Amino acid sequence: MLGTLYVVATPIGNLEDITLRALRILREVDLVVCEDTRQTAKLLSHYQIEKPKISYHEHNELERAATLLLALQRGKQVALVSDAGTPCISDPGYRIVRNALESRIRVVPVPGPCSFIAALSTSGRPTDSFVFFGFLPARKSARRNALESLKNEQRTVIFFESCRRLVDTLADVEEILGERPLTVARELTKIYEEIFFGTPREAQTHFSNKPVKGEIVLMVEKGTLTKAADDLPEKSELERKVTELTERLGMSKNEALKELSAQYHVPKRTLYKLLLSSTDGEE
Repeated sequence: MLGTLYVVATPIGNLEDITLRALRILREVDLVVCEDTRQTAKLLSHYQIEKPKISYHEHNELERAATLLLALQRGKQVALVSDAGTPCISDPGYRIVRNALESRIRVVPVPGPCSFIAALSTSGRPTDSFVFFGFLPARKSARRNALESLKNEQRTVIFFESCRRLVDTLADVEEILGERPLTVARELTKIYEEIFFGTPREAQTHFSNKPVKGEIVLMVEKGTLTKAADDLPEKSELERKVTELTERLGMSKNEALKELSAQYHVPKRTLYKLLLSSTDGEE
């Protein structure tokens, strides 16, 4: 008889956030497959569960997938867990699951915590339609290109982000996506849990004033459709309005573009590019 692969969600921080079913499965299986055996050992020890453990991660997943498939084919009951939350969500593990499914082995989800779902539920952002992108690219140019592709996204956008890059990413969000409201959830279910609700500029100020630590989920509210080029103001009109705001009201050029960005419902960066563009007939 073939074994069963259980995909078991574990706490994202607070060890109380685990289901009774998950604890029962972990007690009953023959083997626990862990992203990091040291992390899983803490959870199992807390609940006085002793089970053989084997590690899997991005560098050995192909090898482990073959080993685990053989164990499942021999009837072993196996639990797949990640360091925190639901396995295979921006984590290795999907190859193990796919091998099992392709071999007609039963795969059973044991649902529980998922960091970006927990964050979204407390974000105050629309939840009727959303898209999850995992981690943004670490390189600035690649990150900005990724954000450029989301200018007209009509769903709440969810990212994971490194605490080291958060402030830089917020600056890119403001420049490329405009003053689109966002929520930053940090260290969910842990002692220093924080949920910040505001604009990209407010978030930059908030997180620049103290060291940023921990796991971060960034949620950006859906935007308005970027206007087509023929719906944008003429360059001469835009220049006139910028001059009016800077000379008559004493705004900086950046503040003026931010004001006009809200007026025209387009990202500030779009207006900045229009100002820099050549007019017809110019070389």
